Amino acid sequence: MASIKVDVVSAEEQIFSGQAKFVSLPGEAGELGILPGHAPLITRIRPGTVEIETENGQTELVFVAGGILEVQPTNVTVLADTAIRGKDLDEAKAEQARRAAEEALQNTGANLEYATAQAELAYATAQLAAIQRMRRRRGQQ
Repeated sequence: MASIKVDVVSAEEQIFSGQAKFVSLPGEAGELGILPGHAPLITRIRPGTVEIETENGQTELVFVAGGILEVQPTNVTVLADTAIRGKDLDEAKAEQARRAAEEALQNTGANLEYATAQAELAYATAQLAAIQRMRRRRGQQ
């Protein structure tokens, strides 16, 4: 079966590099699915989960806080603002951040504060969704 080279990097480190059968992630306009031979594409990505189905059938999950996706027929590159391996996500910390962002939304006065609180809420909510996705996967395996 054909495969595609996948690299997921953040400003701090390379999170994943390897061959995959399929990649899905949250694009700016909706969920994207990428198979080997995909047409070239550059787009922004939203906070959420990058799901990588490796050649050996394993699934790697990486939480990204946004960034840029570049797709070429033989490779996929995710340049993430922040990227965290799925196994390294901290549910308690994400839940605390979500609650703090919701409180900030209720108590903001300026538009900039409101926009910042909205972004923080989206980030925390996406992290919690990634954790839920991982739990479901573990339950299936």
